[in-house]
Amino acid sequence: MDELAFADATTLAAKIRDKSISSVELLEHYVQRVERYNGDINAVIVTQLDRARTRAADADAALARGESWGPLHGVPMTVKESYDIEGLPTTHGYPVHKDNIATQDAVACQRLQQAGAVIFGKTNVPIALADFQSYNEIYGTTNNPHNLTRTPGGSSGGSAAALAAGLTGLEMGSDIGGSIRNPAHYCGVFGHKSTWGILPVRGHALPGILTPSDISVIGPLARSAEDLALVLDVVGGADDLHLPGWSLELPAPRQKSLGDYKVAVWADDIMAPVDETIKARVLQVAKLVEEAGGQVDYDVRPDFDVAASHDAFFNLLQSAMSARQSDEIFEGNLARRQGLAAGDKGALAQVTKASTLYYRQWHQFNEKRTHLRWAWHEFFKQWDVLLTPMCVTSAFAHDHNPQTSQRTLTVNNEPRPYFEQIFWAGLTGVSYLPSTVVPTGLDAQQLPVGVQIVGREMGDRVTIEFARQVAALQGGFVAPAAYAD
Repeated sequence: MDELAFADATTLAAKIRDKSISSVELLEHYVQRVERYNGDINAVIVTQLDRARTRAADADAALARGESWGPLHGVPMTVKESYDIEGLPTTHGYPVHKDNIATQDAVACQRLQQAGAVIFGKTNVPIALADFQSYNEIYGTTNNPHNLTRTPGGSSGGSAAALAAGLTGLEMGSDIGGSIRNPAHYCGVFGHKSTWGILPVRGHALPGILTPSDISVIGPLARSAEDLALVLDVVGGADDLHLPGWSLELPAPRQKSLGDYKVAVWADDIMAPVDETIKARVLQVAKLVEEAGGQVDYDVRPDFDVAASHDAFFNLLQSAMSARQSDEIFEGNLARRQGLAAGDKGALAQVTKASTLYYRQWHQFNEKRTHLRWAWHEFFKQWDVLLTPMCVTSAFAHDHNPQTSQRTLTVNNEPRPYFEQIFWAGLTGVSYLPSTVVPTGLDAQQLPVGVQIVGREMGDRVTIEFARQVAALQGGFVAPAAYAD
């Protein structure tokens, strides 16, 4: 296996520091792999190689002078297409924005580079960042490196695929309905959805947008939990508006081993039934804790109605997503809403209503969300982490049917609605909770399976550390066989 290409960023940074390899050499190694493999996968869709080569050379020169730029000194990486990088297009997959060239770097990208990173390209997304797949008219379809006929997930699908195939050293994604977590699961990498608001999102938006989106966060994807923690340290903290007044001090985990954890398990639910192969992995991680002497409960739940929680998530999600729509689409939804029959509870009617909420209605759902947050707060007084599935199956075959209501997934040999699986992202995402996806190896189809680890608000370090300890026992990231050379 190409040990260099599949090393995590923490290891790569150490190799550069001890001069086992130069930043220039490492960058060229990844560029060669992109040239060799990206044609099949289509994960890296925009590059800035001249700029990256200059920066890598500068990193090597600085190191020769005894200077360190930070923990990512000289490490080549890519970022999701939706981040602004000066001189590169930011489209979110919209053809109308194909000529939208960023004039400055997103705050997160600035901080990554201040820590020494060398950003050499951007990775693919679905249109509007709104699918479990990653394809659009501008850049085409991204394939899963474990099986090219399967999705890598979305919307950070290009991010996860590039990492899994060894095309980059590190990645930054974003998540509103699982967009970091489901690609991490489908491609077998680590991903972290941060507590809402602790990583600055400025520069991760379409032109003119400065207001952070409800529910949506940014966060890293990587080949190790150590890398997730590193990026959290580098990028986390207030943006300039709040910088004089507060700093981020996330509590460190107290647990030294898996046996020190109190773990709740939510392995399946009637709201989104999970394939037995996925459920088995959740239970497998729980068993690791039991074998280590930790406390595990398979029945305990937070004190709220799960259907009401999902309803709040659905409405707040659709409302947030509608803010990204064009005026024409939004006005069409308004007209459709006015024409709905009284009592219409069909899928289209629900989406239409949720996409056109009056502020008073939105506020009512937000109030329900605040009650959910407090219920979770009480729950995590008793439990350190919650284990859940991330998705209902492993990576599924590409399905670009424009009538998304007609798409299905096969769960335990039965067809289920395509978007039903968003339940597992929304269960915790609506309440701003952090969650980390840890890879647990391949299933019988040789496809990766991840498990979601959820913690209390501001408990990001706890979920990442739990993932690190699980990976130490289960092997963590597994390179796809076809790209291991």
